[in-house]
Amino acid sequence: MTTIHHKEMLQEHVSMEFSSSTTHMQTFSQTTKILGEEVVTRKSSGTTEFFSLVTRSSNISAGESIPEFVDKPQPVTAPEGDKAMFRVRVQGNPKPNISWKRESGAPIKESAKTFYDSVNKEHVLKLEPPTSDDSDNYKCTASNDHADAIYTVSLLVTEGQENLDFKKMLKKRGPPPPKKKQKKVTDEKETLEILSKVPKKDFEKVCMEYGFTDFRGLLKKLKGMKKVEVETIQILKPLEDRETKVDTTVVFDCIMELKDPNVKMTWIKDNEPLRIQYSLGKYDMKQMGTKYMLVITNVNMNDAGTYSLSVGNKRISAKLTVLDEPLNFLGEMKPMKVTERQTAVFEIRLSKKVPNSVWKFNGKELKRDEKYEITVSEDGLTHTLKIKDARLSDNGEFSAEVGDLVQKAQLTIDRIPIKFVSTLKNVRVKERSCACLECELTSKNVTLRWKKDGQLLERSSKYSMNHEGKRAELVIKDAQLSDGGEYTVVAMQDADPTEYCSTSVVTVEERLATVKSGMSDVHAATGSPAELCVVLNDEKVDGVWLKDEEEITDLTGVQIVKQGAVHKLIFPNMGPEHEGKYTFRAKGAESEASVFIADPPTIDPSVLEALAAHPVTVKAGHTANIKVPFRAKPLPKVTWYKDGMEVTEEERVSMERGEDQALLTISNCAREDSGIIMLKLKNDHGSATATLHLSVLDRPKPPQGRVEFLELSGNCVHMKWKAPKDNGGRPITQFIVERKAVGKKSWIKIGEVDGKVTKFSTNQEGVSDPLEAEEVFAGNPIESPGLASQPQVTDMIKEAVTIRWNAPTQDGGAPVLSYIVERRKKGSNLWVPVNKDPIQGTKYTVDGLLEDTEYEFRVVAVNKAGPGQPSMPSSSVVAKDPVKPPGLVQDLHVSDSSNSSMSLAWLEPAEGDPPSGYILEMRAEDTKEWSKCTKIPISGTCYTVGGLTERQKYFFRIRAVNEAGCGEPVELDEGVRATTRRKLGDAVIKKESSMLFDLSARLKSHMVVRAGTALCIHAAFSGSPPPSMIWLKDGMPTKGREAITKSKNHSQFLISSTKRSDSGVYRILLQNEFGEAYHDIHVRVADFPQPPTNLQLFEEVPNTVTLTWNHSPDVPEDSEAHYVIMKRDASTATWFTVAEHVFSNKYMVTGLLPGRKYYFRVLARNKIGDSDPLDSRDTWLVNKDKIEDQSAKLKPYQQKDWRHAPRFLTPLKPHTLLRGQDCTMTCAFLGYPRPTVTLYKGDVNITANSKFWCNSTSGVCTIVIPTWTLKDSGEYSVLVENELGKDRSGCTLTVYDKDDKAILASVTESLQKKSKYLM
Repeated sequence: MTTIHHKEMLQEHVSMEFSSSTTHMQTFSQTTKILGEEVVTRKSSGTTEFFSLVTRSSNISAGESIPEFVDKPQPVTAPEGDKAMFRVRVQGNPKPNISWKRESGAPIKESAKTFYDSVNKEHVLKLEPPTSDDSDNYKCTASNDHADAIYTVSLLVTEGQENLDFKKMLKKRGPPPPKKKQKKVTDEKETLEILSKVPKKDFEKVCMEYGFTDFRGLLKKLKGMKKVEVETIQILKPLEDRETKVDTTVVFDCIMELKDPNVKMTWIKDNEPLRIQYSLGKYDMKQMGTKYMLVITNVNMNDAGTYSLSVGNKRISAKLTVLDEPLNFLGEMKPMKVTERQTAVFEIRLSKKVPNSVWKFNGKELKRDEKYEITVSEDGLTHTLKIKDARLSDNGEFSAEVGDLVQKAQLTIDRIPIKFVSTLKNVRVKERSCACLECELTSKNVTLRWKKDGQLLERSSKYSMNHEGKRAELVIKDAQLSDGGEYTVVAMQDADPTEYCSTSVVTVEERLATVKSGMSDVHAATGSPAELCVVLNDEKVDGVWLKDEEEITDLTGVQIVKQGAVHKLIFPNMGPEHEGKYTFRAKGAESEASVFIADPPTIDPSVLEALAAHPVTVKAGHTANIKVPFRAKPLPKVTWYKDGMEVTEEERVSMERGEDQALLTISNCAREDSGIIMLKLKNDHGSATATLHLSVLDRPKPPQGRVEFLELSGNCVHMKWKAPKDNGGRPITQFIVERKAVGKKSWIKIGEVDGKVTKFSTNQEGVSDPLEAEEVFAGNPIESPGLASQPQVTDMIKEAVTIRWNAPTQDGGAPVLSYIVERRKKGSNLWVPVNKDPIQGTKYTVDGLLEDTEYEFRVVAVNKAGPGQPSMPSSSVVAKDPVKPPGLVQDLHVSDSSNSSMSLAWLEPAEGDPPSGYILEMRAEDTKEWSKCTKIPISGTCYTVGGLTERQKYFFRIRAVNEAGCGEPVELDEGVRATTRRKLGDAVIKKESSMLFDLSARLKSHMVVRAGTALCIHAAFSGSPPPSMIWLKDGMPTKGREAITKSKNHSQFLISSTKRSDSGVYRILLQNEFGEAYHDIHVRVADFPQPPTNLQLFEEVPNTVTLTWNHSPDVPEDSEAHYVIMKRDASTATWFTVAEHVFSNKYMVTGLLPGRKYYFRVLARNKIGDSDPLDSRDTWLVNKDKIEDQSAKLKPYQQKDWRHAPRFLTPLKPHTLLRGQDCTMTCAFLGYPRPTVTLYKGDVNITANSKFWCNSTSGVCTIVIPTWTLKDSGEYSVLVENELGKDRSGCTLTVYDKDDKAILASVTESLQKKSKYLM
C-alpha cells in the first residue's frame, strides 16, 4: 500500500456554537486532503476527533464502495465507576470489518465488550466500569478490499472529589516535587481577567499558580463582572434574502467584527434555534475570517422561512423562498411481458423528489413483502417495483400513483413450456399381464390425457391413470393382443393452448404356456371326492376342460377351479357318470388323464353274520357248494383259504368268480375237508374277507393217545384217556370199554379184569375204531414224581417275579397233587421255600423280593408218594421294574454339510425309558432300501455321515434303542443335498438351495449423514458360484452421482458430497443361479432446516397474540425437528425464548404487558442446528383500552352439533389360521350417537351366538372365535349403525388343516414375504 503526501492542501476555519457555561476555550478545525490518504482532524481542549482514509485501489467496480461512517463515534467524557460506550454505524461493499484500538498502543482491558447491535445496526465498544487508566484516544477502523476508514475519538474519565481513593493517592505519592516559583499578580483586576480566560475547572489550579487565597471571593466577583460586561459587535454585511429550488444547497452569509470571539452565537429559524449538531448534515456553520455562513443542503419546501443569527444582544434576519417545480413523469411506464417464475420490473422517473409513491395491482395497493420489492433511488426520483417469481395470478394492470398523477402498464405472464424429463418408453409385455407407461414432466400443475391410436382413453377398470406430482403413469391391466398399439400422453396447462405430447408403442405378445405338472389317472371310490390338477408355468394363461373330446359346460357334480397357475377339475361326489377321458387345453399346453371308479371289495354285513352263525354242513361223500355275494369295481382277485392255507383247484375242488359273487365247490367231501374256510377279495383299492365253517359229518376217530393208568392194585385199575381228536362232526355220546386177558382173543365189556382194556367212542354217525392200551399188571407200587421243567421268568417288577414251568413227564404212578417253589440269592447255597399253601397250577408269582437283588428259582413236584426231585434252577434275574422301549427321537435336523459329508443332530425322546444309543439310517434318492450308518448304536446326539456323493440327495431316519428294544423311527422332513453350507449373516435367503452368501461386513441398518459429507457403504460377501451384485435405491437401480466399486467378494458405494435428495433405502442385491440375498440400509441426509415463511400476527384472546406461519419443508419430514418462538421488547435489543419444541405452525404467546410493543421471531431447529430466523416486520402493541373492551365483545357460546353417521377408522382384515387355534379380530369405528354393533357370518346374524364372543368398547370392536374348525371358514362382517346412517366392514376367514398343502404353502409364502419386507 503506497501513500503519497502533500499533493494538495485545503484549509478551512469553521465557527461553532458554544454556550457561556462550556469548558471549551477554543475550537479549530483543519481538513487535509491527500491523494491516497485523507485526514480530517477536530480538536478541542477537552475532546479529540480524528478521521483518516487510506485507499488501496483507485478502480472500484460498479455496485461496490469504500467504507463510510454513517454515524460517527462521538467523544465520551464519563465519571470513573460509571460506564463509557462508543457507537458507530458504517456502510460499504464489500461489508467492512470493524476493529478497535487505543492510540497509545496500550491494549484495551479485558472487561471491555465489543458487539454488534442488530436492532440499531451499530457496532459498540463498551467499557464498564471505566477507570482513569482508560482515558485515551480510541481508533475505530472499518476495512474492506478498497480502503481503510479510521476514526479516532477521545475518552476522558473524570474523578470527582467525593470519589477520590486516598489509598491510591498514597501509593502514587513520591518525593515532594520542587516548589514552583509563584507568578506575580499586580492587582485583583488583572487576576479577574486571567480567570475569565481559563475554563472553570482550571480556576483552582490558576489561583494556586498566582498565589490567590480568597478563591470563593474571586469567583463571586468574576460572576458579577460577566453580568455587567458589555459586548461589542459590529455588523459589516447583514444577511440577505435567498430564493432557491428544491434539492439544492443555499448559503446565508454575513460579515461581522467581534470584540469578544467567544460571544454566544445562535442560528434561528422561525423563532426556533437550529439543532445543528443533530441535523445529520442538513445544516452546517462555517467561518472564514470575519465571514460567518449557514449552509443548508437538500433544500425542500419545509425549509422555507425566516433565518436569523443571534450574536450577543443583536439579531439579523433574512428570508428563504423555496420555488416548487410542478411534479411530472419524465417517461412512460412500458408494458411488460415475462415468462412465468421470472422477475418483472416496472420503473417510473419523476421530475422532483416526493416523499412517497403508491403502487397498485388491479386497483389494490401493494405493500413491500417477499413478493413485491419497492425501491427508490438515492436521488429520490426513480421509483422501482419488482414482482418476484411471477405467476399467472400476476397477469393484470400495474399502476403507479404519485399525488394526482397515475401511470399504468399491463403485465403479461407467459407460461413455462412443459418439457418431458423422461419420455414414454416402448413396452413389450406378455398377454394377460400389466403394461405400465410412465413419464416425468417439468411441471406438476398440468392436465393430462391419454390416447391410443389417436382415440381418447377413459379411466376404467382396464386403464388406471395416475398423476402424482410431476410423474404420470398409465397402467393397462390384463393386457390382451388387441391392446397393442401407439399410446400418447398429452399434457396441457392453463393459459397455454399448446399440447405437449410423448408417444410410445405397446407390443402385446401372445402368452404360450407349458405344463409344469401334468395330470395323472384318477381312481376314486363311488361317493368320494376326487380332482384332476394341472400346473402351468404361467398363471396368466387360461384353459378349457374336455371330457371325451367334448368341452365341459354343464356336467353335473363337477367344479372348475383356477388358483394362479394351478387348474383343477373337482369331483365332490364321484359317480359312474364321471368316468371317462379328460383333457385340459391351453395355449401351447395340453394334458390328458382318465377317471375311473375305484370301489374296494365289500361284502354285505348281514351275509357275514349269517356265514359266521350258520356253518356249512355236509355229510362225508357228498358235494359242498359255498357261494358268497360281493360288490367291487374293478373285479377283485378271489382267493380261498382253508385253515389258513390257500386252496387250489384240483380234481375235487373248483372255484368260480362272477360279477357279484364267488363260488367254491368241493365234491366227494371227506372228514378232512372240515375246517375254517376264508374268502379274500382284493383289488388295487382295497380288500375284503369272509369267514365260514365247513363241517363234514362222519363217525368219530378213536380216543387220543396212550391210556394213562392212575392206580393199579389187585382190586381195581384206575385209568384215564383223552377224547378223540375228531368227533366226526357230532357230539360223542358214549365210550365203550372192553378188556381181554393176555393171550385171549375175545373182548368183553367192562367188568372185572386182569388184562388188557380196549375203548371205543360212538356218536350218531357210528362207532369209531378202538384204542388199545398196553399190558399192565394190577397192583404195581407208586413212586414220587419226576423233575419238573426249568422255571421261566414271564414277568417282573422290582418287588415280585412271575415264573412258569411244565409238569414232570413221569408222575411216579400217581397224579401230581401240587408243587413247591423255592428261591435263593445268586451265589448262596440256601434255598428258601416261598409258598405256604400247595400250588396247584404251573404258574406262580413270588413277592417280597429286594429291589436290585439277583435271584434264582426251582420247582418240586408232589404226589401221593411225596415230593420229587427239584427242577433245574431258573436263569438268574434282578428284581427291578421292566425297561420300556424308548419313544420317538425329537428335532432331527441337519446342522452342517459339505460336498462329501452331512452333520445331523437331534434331541433325546420325551417318552419311554432313556435310550442307550441311536440307530441312524440313510438312503439315496434313487433307492428305497435303508442302510445303517454305523455298525453299533451311536452314543451321542449328533453324528457326521461321510463318504457322500456331491449334490446327491439323501434321506435320513433315526430310532432310539435300549435293552427293551428299538423305538419307532423318525424320518427327516425332506431330502438334503450334499453341498457346502455357510451362514448368511444379516442376509435373507429367499429359498432353500445351494445358494450361499456371506454378508459378514458390519453393515448398519440405519445411517444418518450430514449434508455435504460423504456417504460410504462397504459390503463384503461370498457365494458359490460368485454372485452378481446390484445396488438399488428405493427399489430402483442407482444412477447418477455415486461411485460404485465392485470385486469378487466385496463392493463399495460412495457419494462424495451428499444432498437431502440422497435420503432413502439403499439395498445391495446378490444373485446367482441358486437364489438371491439382500441387505437394506436406511440412509437419512440431515442439514440445517429451511426457515419458515409468512409470519402472521393476530389477536384471538385479549392480552395475547397468536402467531401463524407456513411450515418449514424440513419440520414435517423430521420427527425430531421443531420450532422455537422468541419475543423482544421494542425498547431492548435482547431476544427471549417464549417456547421450544413447538411442532405445529400456530402458537399463542401470553404474558404480554399492556402498552408495550413487541417483535416476534420463529426459527426451525433440528439436531444439526437452527434455521435462519423469521422476524415480524412490524411491532405488536397491546392496547389497554382494547383489552378492557374485549371482554364485552365476547361472543356467546354456541352448542356445536357433534352428531355424524358412523364410519370405520380401521376395517377388519383377512385371517388364515390352522384348525384348532383361537382367532381374534378387531376393528375401530367412529360415530355419534353411539352406534349399535351387529356381527354377521355371510347374511346370518351371529351376535347372539354363544360360540362367538363380541365386545365393543370406546369405538373398538373385538371378536373372538375359540377353537377354529373347518366349518368356521367364510365371510364375516361387522355392521355399525345409528340414526344418521350405517357402515359395514367385512373380511374372509380361512381355516386349513395340516394336510392342506396348497393353503399351507400359500400361508408360508405370505409369511416369508412379510419377513422379507420387515428385514
